[in-house]
Amino acid sequence: MLIAISLLYCALLAASAPEVQLGKTKLVGRDLTGLQQEFFGGIPFAEPPVGSLRLERPVLKTDIDADEFDAENFGLACLQEGLETDEMSEDCLTINIFRPKGASSEDPLPVMFWTYGGGFSEGGSSLYNGSNIVAQSVTRGTPIIYVNYNYRLGPLGFPQGQEAGDRGQVNLGVRDVLTALEWVQENIGLFGGDKNKVTIFGQSAGSMLTNMMLLNASISNFARAAISESGSASSPVYYNASTRESVWQNFVAGTPGCESVADTQNTFPCLQAANTSAIYQGMVEAYALAIESPTFYPVLDGPSGLFPDLPSRMWAKGEFATIPFISGTNLDEGTVGLSTNTSFTDEVIKDYIQKTYSAFPPYISDDILDRLIELYPDNPSLGSPYGTGNDTFGLPVGYKRVASMTGDLTFDAQRRTWTQTAAQAGVKAYGYQFTQNASSVAAYLGVPHASELDFIYGLLNSSTEPASSILLGEMMVDYWVSFATSLDPNDGLGTSRPNWPQYTPENEVLLQLHGDNTTVILDDYREEAISFYRDNADAFHR
Repeated sequence: MLIAISLLYCALLAASAPEVQLGKTKLVGRDLTGLQQEFFGGIPFAEPPVGSLRLERPVLKTDIDADEFDAENFGLACLQEGLETDEMSEDCLTINIFRPKGASSEDPLPVMFWTYGGGFSEGGSSLYNGSNIVAQSVTRGTPIIYVNYNYRLGPLGFPQGQEAGDRGQVNLGVRDVLTALEWVQENIGLFGGDKNKVTIFGQSAGSMLTNMMLLNASISNFARAAISESGSASSPVYYNASTRESVWQNFVAGTPGCESVADTQNTFPCLQAANTSAIYQGMVEAYALAIESPTFYPVLDGPSGLFPDLPSRMWAKGEFATIPFISGTNLDEGTVGLSTNTSFTDEVIKDYIQKTYSAFPPYISDDILDRLIELYPDNPSLGSPYGTGNDTFGLPVGYKRVASMTGDLTFDAQRRTWTQTAAQAGVKAYGYQFTQNASSVAAYLGVPHASELDFIYGLLNSSTEPASSILLGEMMVDYWVSFATSLDPNDGLGTSRPNWPQYTPENEVLLQLHGDNTTVILDDYREEAISFYRDNADAFHR
C-alpha cells in the first residue's frame, strides 16, 4: 500500500513538472511548491570547456544532444578552492531560470540577469536563489524572470602571461558572461522572457563584470539596463597579460606533468591535455604563492579586445554604453578581509598599498603614497567602520584608517567616478549607499562588503532583525524590480518608499538605504581623498 502511494505521489510530481522545448530537447524543470514558480537549472549555455576547449573562448551551445534533459537542479560550480570534488566541475558553464508559474511567450516578461561575485576566484550560481525576487515582483504586479549562470574562475577563466595574450585567450570569464547573455537572447523567449528587456546585475566581482559590459556600446544588443552592487569596471588592478607572467608560471609549475614547460611560451598544449585533478593542484599552488589577492584578474588585451585601455581612460574618452544604470556601495567596503592583527603604521600602510594595488611595475610613487597618508590621518573617528567614533574594537593601530583607504580606492572612488562621468554624458543614472548593519555581523566590520545581499535575496532572520530591516529588504527589491521593469526605481508599486532622484551633474545625490532612515544624501563624502584617487587612476592601474 505504501509503495503504491509513493508511486502515485511520484507520478503526480512528474505530471506537474514544468517543461520547455529547447530545439529537439525537452527540458524538465521543477515546480517550486508553494511559491507559484518554476525552476529550470543546470542548462548548458556553452560547450564544456574541457580538453581542447580548456583555456579557449566559450563556444555557444546551440543544442543539447538528448531528447530529454533533467533541469531540476543547479549545475556544478566551476573549479575553485574550498569546495568538495562533487560540488564542482570544469563542465560548469550552465544557466538557471526562475520564472512565475504561467509565464508564456505570448506575454513575455522582463529579465533580471545575475552575476555572482567572489574575487574572480570563487562563487557559483547555486548560492543565489532568485525565488524571493521573483515572488515579490509578482506580488507588486510587475513579474520578472530571474536568470543566473556560472563563469570560469581563477586561471581557467582569467589566464595570465605572454602566451595567453599572444593566443588571444585572456578574459575568458568575461567572455563567458557575454556568451550567457547571447544564450539568453537566443532562448529566453521559450521560457516567457523578453529578450529586449534584460537588466544585468551583480555584486562584487559580479558587479565589476556587469559594469565591464558597459565599456562596449554593443552591450545594448544584450541588455537595456544595469545594476552594480559594490564594484565598477575600474575596481580591479589592470595590467597587460605579460605583466603577471610569474603568476602563470606558478600555476603551470604546480600542475603535475607540466612542470617542464612552466617557463616556456608553449604551456597551453600540456595544460589542455592534463586532467582536472592536475589542473586543480596547479590552481592551489598558484594561490599559495600569490603576492596579490585576487590572483587572477581581467587584463588589458589590446585594440581589438574587451579592454583596449584602462577603464578610467575609456570613460574619459566617452567609450561606454549609455544604457540606464544603478550603482552603489556599502558603507564600510574596506573592512572585509583586512588583517585584524597587523599594526598599521605609516610605513606598513604604504607597503600594504603598494603590494595590494601595484604588486608589479610601474609602482606607485612615494609622493602619491605620502599624500595618501595625509588624506587619511591616523584618527579613528574618521575611519571605517564609519560613525563609530574613537572605538577601535580592540584592534591594532590603523585598522580603521586602512579600511577607509582601501574601501575608497577599490569601491567608492570608482563608483563615484563612473556615475559622475556617465551622468555628465546624459546617461540615466541612480546611485545609492547602503548603511544598514545586521545583528549577525561583527561590530568591527560595520556595514561591510556583501552585507546587502541578505536584504536583496530575502535571507534576513525576522526573529533577530528589526522590522525596519525586513522592510528595507522589501523596499530594495521593489527599487530593483521597478528599475528592471520600467527603467525607473520609482514606479509607485509595492512598498511605500522614498523617491529616488536621478543622479545628474546638477544634483549629485545618493539614496541612503537604511532601515529607519532611507533618505537622499549628497555624494560628497571624503571628497578630497576620493578626487585624489580619480585624478591618479593611472598610478593605481585603473
